[in-house]
Amino acid sequence: QTTENQTEISNKNTYNYSKYGTISLLHKKTGEVEQVKLDEYLCNVVSAEMPATFEQEALKAQAIVARTYTIYKILNKKHDNADICDDSTCCQAWISKDDRLAKWEENQRESNWQKICSAVNETSGKIITYENKPIDAFFHSNSGGITEVPVNVWGGTGYPYLQSVETSGEDAYTQYSSEVEFTKSEFEQKIKGNHPDFSIDYNQQDCIKTLETTAGGRVKTIKLGNLELSGVEVRNLLGLRSANFTVEISENNIKFIVKGYGHGVGMSQTGADALAKQGESYENIIKHYYTGVEINNL
Repeated sequence: QTTENQTEISNKNTYNYSKYGTISLLHKKTGEVEQVKLDEYLCNVVSAEMPATFEQEALKAQAIVARTYTIYKILNKKHDNADICDDSTCCQAWISKDDRLAKWEENQRESNWQKICSAVNETSGKIITYENKPIDAFFHSNSGGITEVPVNVWGGTGYPYLQSVETSGEDAYTQYSSEVEFTKSEFEQKIKGNHPDFSIDYNQQDCIKTLETTAGGRVKTIKLGNLELSGVEVRNLLGLRSANFTVEISENNIKFIVKGYGHGVGMSQTGADALAKQGESYENIIKHYYTGVEINNL
């Protein structure tokens, strides 16, 4: 999810939302552009983004977040021939109904699909706004207990509605913790892929040391041998689930103990489910993760 055109959208005052009943969807693998009803598209998105086993209020929150993200993308047009694409690395995850159904047990297929589409249909037309403008609705899998402000992930000036907030209950999910272990040689080769001058003396006590952490508890800067890198870069170089990590060095290996899954900005999907299990409504879930926002109809 990018942050490039915030100034452009902030300077717009009025929108004609009535035209968004149907959107043009680019299928990246085939290059085909399909005209599809917005809520039909969102059923495919929500089914790709969140398990059907999650609470209904969490699915409703995800539907509104996905709808908001779609409208924001349309207003900040990225594709010349389409409103949005089905590539999660570019726009938003999408899966066809047939492919989604095939991944579920046969006796669950119809009920799961109906559950997801109900979450979309029962929130039809609802989007999240800040100062009457649709927000850039970032979301991720698991915050590790506390979300992150975007400036610590992507730089820039940040967004007033994306603050660091805590959520209880995320540690109950498998996405909360993970470990990645490398041999010292593997670790060095991965760092040298971007920094050929990297060197490290494991005999030095502080050869790997976190120098600064963020408000969300993630590594902001870390010393690796002769380098000082951002936690985000280390996460990307090593394929870690998040930038919230600690390091253990043994005789032959280096282990990264990771908390959370994703960039940590905006709504945590497992956090949304945890809040729903605690009895929170989709509106309260959304307003927990996005500060000072309203939920309005298109």
